[in-house]
Formats: sequence, structure tokens, C-alpha cells
Amino acid sequence: MPEVREREEVLDGQPVRWFEADGEPGRAPVLYLHGVPMSGREWRAFLEVTGGLAPDLPGFGRSGKRADLPYDLPFYAGWIQRFLEQRGVQRVRLVAHDWGVGLGLAWAQERPDAVERLVLADGAPLLPGYRWHRLARLWRTPLVGELVMGASTPWTLRQLSRHANRRRGPMPPEWQEIVQEGWDLGTERAILRLYRSSPPEALERAGARLGELRCP
Repeated sequence: MPEVREREEVLDGQPVRWFEADGEPGRAPVLYLHGVPMSGREWRAFLEVTGGLAPDLPGFGRSGKRADLPYDLPFYAGWIQRFLEQRGVQRVRLVAHDWGVGLGLAWAQERPDAVERLVLADGAPLLPGYRWHRLARLWRTPLVGELVMGASTPWTLRQLSRHANRRRGPMPPEWQEIVQEGWDLGTERAILRLYRSSPPEALERAGARLGELRCP
């Protein structure tokens, strides 16, 4: 079983944390992209099996959360490319969940030859006609979103996680621990900017070149 290592360096003038493990020699590494409000820790059990890379995206986990960044789809697509370049990685097998899907596909459309395979789970859709879920609509509303974020405590986050769980009750304690590790004002700011920069028409535009992805 590959050893999972936690790493931290500086990228774009701010810290980036990621988890990594050795994969199958000669194969493109797996790039794991987490969703909102998680971090690269979400993927530790997967890394123990497949190896690969699982970064904390900017604004989440223990990566940087500067206030002057847009935290929108183009920003994250560019960041993913710079992260891979810093690691010396030219081609990946992409596995993404939740918002990691939208951000990963925004990057992949710019670099279709860099993606060997795709696995997408429960993702933010880059398709026409999508209507955001109830909590996202609150976050997208000025002032209301700030009030909701201001009321975010471990207890309220646990209760809100019921909306993300197909079973009755909140998400498991392990999920809650990962969220709480990185939750702060910087994460709240990143979430609000990401959702507010992504109305349905922006999602549709961001997926305009999905047909160019020919990988399995």
C-alpha cells in the first residue's frame, strides 16, 4: 500500500498543501480534486490504493486564502495548471467530486491532451439550464450569504450537511472533521465568490468545449 505524504510549498506567493503517494510506475498520476467545503484530505483512502496527488484548492483546507483572489472558474483552472507544472506533471488521470468536477473540467478543456482518463462524481454541471440548490441560492444572495456564513458554527455546519447526505442525519464525523480543519473566514469568502461568479449562464459558457474531451 503506498505511503501517503502530506506536503506544503509556496505557489503564486501563498502556501499550498497537498497529499501525495507513489502510483503505478510509468502511468500518469491520478489528480484528485475535492469539492466544497472539503480539502485534499477527502482523498487519503484513495491515495493509499492508487497513489497520485490531492491538493487543497486555494481557499480551502490549509492552502492559502488571500482576499484579493477571484475564486472563480478561470482562476481555479489556471491554478490547477500551475500546480501541475510545479510538480513536473504533464498528464493525469483526473478524479473529481462536487465543485472539483466543474473546476477540473474548466482546466481539462484548456488542456484536453493532458487528461488520460476522467472520473466525475456528483459534480457542479457545466451545462445549460442548471438551477442552484437552496443553500447555494442563499450564498449567492448579497448580505443573505454573509449572514448565513456568519452563522456557520460546527453545529450549524453539521445540520446543513444533512442536505448533502442521501441517508437520514448529518454527514459522518470524519467528513465533519475535514471540513472543520480548514473552515475559517478565508474559506467562507472563497465559497461566496465561487458561487456568486457562477450563475447558470456562466456554467454553460464554461462547458462550451466539453465535446473536445475524448478520453475515457
